[in-house]
Amino acid sequence: MRKIKRQKEDIIIDVVSNVILTIVLITTFYPLYFVIIASISDPDALYYGEAMLYPVRITFEAYRRVLRDSTIWLGYRNTIFYTVVGTSINIIMTFITAYPLSRKNFPFSKIIMRYFAFTIYFSGGLIPTYLVVKSLHLTGKWYVLVILGAMSVFNVIVTRTFFQSTIPEELFESASMDGCNHFRFFLQIVVPLSKPVLAVMILFYGVRHWNEFFKAMIYLNNRKQYPLQVFLREILINNALSEDMHGNDMTDRLQSEKLLELMKYATIVVATLPMIIIYPFLQKYFVKGTMVGSLKG
Repeated sequence: MRKIKRQKEDIIIDVVSNVILTIVLITTFYPLYFVIIASISDPDALYYGEAMLYPVRITFEAYRRVLRDSTIWLGYRNTIFYTVVGTSINIIMTFITAYPLSRKNFPFSKIIMRYFAFTIYFSGGLIPTYLVVKSLHLTGKWYVLVILGAMSVFNVIVTRTFFQSTIPEELFESASMDGCNHFRFFLQIVVPLSKPVLAVMILFYGVRHWNEFFKAMIYLNNRKQYPLQVFLREILINNALSEDMHGNDMTDRLQSEKLLELMKYATIVVATLPMIIIYPFLQKYFVKGTMVGSLKG
């Protein structure tokens, strides 16, 4: 078989593309890599800038102290609960909204979609939203974190487009001849065929709930209800340590400022590790779900 001779322009484009992608890869990967090596390096080496490319005098003292902090485990428990409950509500609301809007015979579907799209560009703002939440007596309640934003309009549009591209009308007509109604068709046929977009929605909503801290700061006033990211923010921004981390033992062994810097990186790794572990299992659906869901609107 004769090899196709590549044009000079193709070679130049490949070289330029590889260089640009390599730069993007380095700029994206290095901060993550640095956080990991910094979290296991000696505090003195980190403080004086010695641990830039590889860990220096590896130690796991920061992880031991972070995991010994009771607020970290409290935040983990709350965040996992908010993520599971919130994502479940998000998926249910998104699917039951997107499915009827994807059917051609659904009345006023275009008007409803325009109304939904309007909310993407215009919103009430923080203060009116807070006043509404307060008037409904939701401030200080944990479920305010899962009720607010229970449905993303953008995700509804993506899911609706996926249904239109993947679930043909003829499939329902065939099922209806056997006595299948819309509810049964949705649960037994649509949902099983929607694994790609379902995985994408789980990832989108799950990451959003896992990283949520702003709404918790605004609406919650009980530390026992705080998610993990609020405690992480206290360590990163306010340099706040729990009472379990104070004491003569830490002061005698390491300087407080250096240990704090090390613990910041360890806390970041602890907080982001679950999402990093989950992502590879959803990756095979991710590209397919986003591409199919963006073909047409």
